[in-house]
Amino acid sequence: MQARIKTSLLAALITLAPAVSQALDGAAASATLPLIPLATPATAKLPTTELLPVSKVIAKPAVSEDAFKETDVWGRIRTGYAIPDINNELVQKHVSWYSARPDHMARTTQRASRYLFHVVTELEKRGMPTELALLPFIESAFNPQALSSANAAGMWQFVPGTGKDYNLKQDAFKDERRGILASTDAALSYLQRLYDMFGDWQLALAAYNWGEGNVQKAIKRNQAAGKPTDFESLAELMPAETRNYVPKLQAVKNIVANPAQFSLHLPVIDNQPYFTAVDKTSDIDLAIAAQLAEMSVDEFKALNPQFNRPVITGGEQTQILLPKANAEKFNLNLAQWGRALSSWTTHKITSARERIETLASKFHTTPEVIRQANNIPSKSVLKAGSTILVPKTSSSLHMDIAPEVADNAVVAFEADRGGKRSSNYKQAKGGTAKDAPVSLVKARVPRDAAGKKKTKQN
Repeated sequence: MQARIKTSLLAALITLAPAVSQALDGAAASATLPLIPLATPATAKLPTTELLPVSKVIAKPAVSEDAFKETDVWGRIRTGYAIPDINNELVQKHVSWYSARPDHMARTTQRASRYLFHVVTELEKRGMPTELALLPFIESAFNPQALSSANAAGMWQFVPGTGKDYNLKQDAFKDERRGILASTDAALSYLQRLYDMFGDWQLALAAYNWGEGNVQKAIKRNQAAGKPTDFESLAELMPAETRNYVPKLQAVKNIVANPAQFSLHLPVIDNQPYFTAVDKTSDIDLAIAAQLAEMSVDEFKALNPQFNRPVITGGEQTQILLPKANAEKFNLNLAQWGRALSSWTTHKITSARERIETLASKFHTTPEVIRQANNIPSKSVLKAGSTILVPKTSSSLHMDIAPEVADNAVVAFEADRGGKRSSNYKQAKGGTAKDAPVSLVKARVPRDAAGKKKTKQN
């Protein structure tokens, strides 16, 4: 029942749609940042070293001609509507709500413009209704950094357990519930499974929100009472959130079908891929990756929100998403870089006596840098068994973080002795609201660090 995550991406040779510079809301909202300088007074410049290959642009299969009959992605969505409409007071209520908030709709559709081509293409590949591409309007307002009170994360709002069911990796370095490719593949696989279970898209959507077990119980209850088992007949048995879920999607469908009717404007989203994928074969600092791509850090994070730490780890299957033009800049700048690509390695805490202040001195940095890189609150101490990021030293300069280390890393901390327990206490592989998006920090690496051969860290 688990779906294999697909990481293939479409049409790298197709002209990139114009970039959209819309900041994210909520925790992800911030002003566009300038490109990170190569060295700052607070961080030492990385030593020159032999260039290590990090990427190549992946060749993509061609998109079918039918996908380009429309010039605008909104048109493709309208053409593929296939879920029966409902029309009730709740639908009208939500249409009125969205119509009265043009600023909200503008922000959401601008964010959606990065992802919709990919989502619609994946839906069409599977023969699924294209209005499902609008579901993140309801789930997250197309904010891949969204995190709910129930710890549901990402554009499609996967809770940790369901994410694991669909092979979405969640560890200290990465949370694929936020990743654009992985989470979209998982969400569509989950929705298809629910449709196969219920034979009805409205019930499948209710189950996506409420859980299939609850929908099955509601169906059995109505069957026992001799009542119909369609969505609207079951609605009175559902919690308010689920009862409003399908009407909300219907409201967005109605607006997308005819935005002018509601005095709204949808930005044109060219019917071309917004991004392409680049293979990563060496560890690379997130800030360096953004700089090589000549992108702001915010825009880089918007396409690569799954990375929880200031270094991107992983093997050959790890990918970075970039607009096509930026992917070309990335490879050109990389060829001329000539320096270390990553300034971070890992350190395992073996004793509760290892304090952050001591570690900072050992690795020639500050406690604030270590806390920020690992999302460790102030007035807290690390617990034995934790694996944290620390700046590289001469002995680790050319070592990547081993995949088994990244996959099993745990960061656990508690209130410092004599203080109150931190409200951010955690002992988990995945992230919390404080984890994502991690602020960018640069490690300090001694200028005299040396080494010739790149090896895997044990």
